[in-house]
Amino acid sequence: MGRQWLHAKRAIVNLKKGQTVGKIVKEITVAAKLGGADQAANARLHAAVEKAKKQSVTRDVIERAIKKGAGIGDDKLVLEHIVFEGYAPHKVPLIVEVMTDNHQRTAPEMRQLFKKGILGAAGSNKFLFEHVGIVEAHHPDTASDLEAAGIEAGANEFEPLSHAQNDDIPEGVAGARFLTDRTAVHAASVWLKQNGWTVITAEIGYVAKSYPELDDTARAEVGEFLQAIEDNDDVQRVWAAVK
Repeated sequence: MGRQWLHAKRAIVNLKKGQTVGKIVKEITVAAKLGGADQAANARLHAAVEKAKKQSVTRDVIERAIKKGAGIGDDKLVLEHIVFEGYAPHKVPLIVEVMTDNHQRTAPEMRQLFKKGILGAAGSNKFLFEHVGIVEAHHPDTASDLEAAGIEAGANEFEPLSHAQNDDIPEGVAGARFLTDRTAVHAASVWLKQNGWTVITAEIGYVAKSYPELDDTARAEVGEFLQAIEDNDDVQRVWAAVK
């Protein structure tokens, strides 16, 4: 029985890793579609490619994904960007961003996933979030001056970010999240990279204006709900009012 469980556990781990790699490759494609194939001018693409390299995605796969997204060559991308709004259990607001090649498939899947929550109409809860630029990065110097970096990078807000909050941040280094105007994401990312920071996320997203109080049981239920949504192949981002 123990050996059978070991094989099952390995299969689950491999499946999760495959899903993660698939999402990263899709993120490269989407980033190239939205911002072009030049990593130097597309902070989101650069961050996605760096994540892919950490997952040992081959150069050929990365290049194909970039070309597909940017419309270079014969294999062009046809994806629709859809935003779903609603609530997780315990009235936690969330926004789900989807990139899909088949709306007729994705919409029923989202309705099914939201059965334990509430799927709202378009515009039903965006007012509960700030639509901003988000740059997450880390610096090898734990004594790095976060406030000075935030000001120089042009961020409106900044906060420390740990490995526990984002596992792309190594333990024992200084991690941070910088919030910018939507038009300032690239400039902030460039400044940080030029000044010793490793950028792991650079995108436009949603940050909740307030967060409901949750006990441990409620937090676990919300986490399970959000994980089920994130596991959907078409889901690119889940923004939720939960810390």
